[in-house]
Amino acid sequence: MTLLALRNLFQNKARLVISVGGVALALMLILSLDAIFTGMERRVTAYIDQSGADIFVSQSGVRNMHMASSWLAASARAEVEAVSGVDSVTPILYITNMIVIGDERNLAYIIGLPEDAKAGGAWKVTAGRGQPKPGETVIDRGVAEKSGAAPGDEAEILGRKFEIVGLSEGTASLVNSVAFVSMADFATLRGTPGSVSFLLVTVKPGDSAEAVAARIESEVDDVTAQSTTEFAVQERKVIKDMSTDVIALMNAIGFLIGLAVMALTVYTATFARRAEYGVLKALGARNGHLYHAVLMQAFISVALGFALGLIFTLAVSAVAPRLSLTLALEVSGASLIKVGAVSLIIGGLAAILPIRQIAGLDPAMVFRGK
Repeated sequence: MTLLALRNLFQNKARLVISVGGVALALMLILSLDAIFTGMERRVTAYIDQSGADIFVSQSGVRNMHMASSWLAASARAEVEAVSGVDSVTPILYITNMIVIGDERNLAYIIGLPEDAKAGGAWKVTAGRGQPKPGETVIDRGVAEKSGAAPGDEAEILGRKFEIVGLSEGTASLVNSVAFVSMADFATLRGTPGSVSFLLVTVKPGDSAEAVAARIESEVDDVTAQSTTEFAVQERKVIKDMSTDVIALMNAIGFLIGLAVMALTVYTATFARRAEYGVLKALGARNGHLYHAVLMQAFISVALGFALGLIFTLAVSAVAPRLSLTLALEVSGASLIKVGAVSLIIGGLAAILPIRQIAGLDPAMVFRGK
């Protein structure tokens, strides 16, 4: 019956293209929305993930950056450096503020970097340099292109004009971007001499970030130390709770619409072959054989549609960043498993619906042309 299902499926090429194409487009919608959602989650923690730090040390009780304020005494750097397993400590200053270029205003994480920064700076510089000196800034390339700016132009940050000396990439999301200024400028403009926002710690080879973070919390007063992985988890949780409810709802609606389209496609394709199944029944095929053939055709159609939809989604994922630097699509393994499993279940259910009609066919009706 499996070979029969294959022959029946590929017998009419136009019908095959329509059924598989419909499933592919429906699944591409689902996979693309999932990829946008996953890509957004990754981008909002890009600075943390790409900081080069193993541990983030903050003010006691502060466990994320977004919409948070953390202030530590500058002397905390020496205390953390003295903890066993710590390799380097980079202090940074941080605040959420606007980058103003002409009439364009862009929300950004403003990072104040020391001259000897071993972590926390721009990780991919596409133009100019990544380490700003006093009076200079490094901003995201997408923000610069959107504002019509280039290295050598000026941007207003924290109420002061800075010369753009570098453009970074991968530092912008649909929510915000990241800009870098010197720590000296940041401290002067914000009136925060003698304090820092976060300490970015790297650990010595052989030590684990979690173990060193625990030592820092036990040996240094009034600080919270988390591995970069845990810090990023907390950041995603906060931003997801505050900013992505609408996107999550859109994703769920798109998922349901895609499944509905796929189910309708499979149902229609199965029902359209009713006459062929009637002939098989007239020739003596049992209902169990018909069920097997129908389900196999449905599963093959879904599998082909899934593969085609995945190819389309991967193509869109490759093209999207070229059209918008703030849009990143990421197809995750969890998404593939979820969509694949649910698609097979829905496809099977959609195929089962017309089976009862097929099983109840009177073979004589087929030969009468009805």
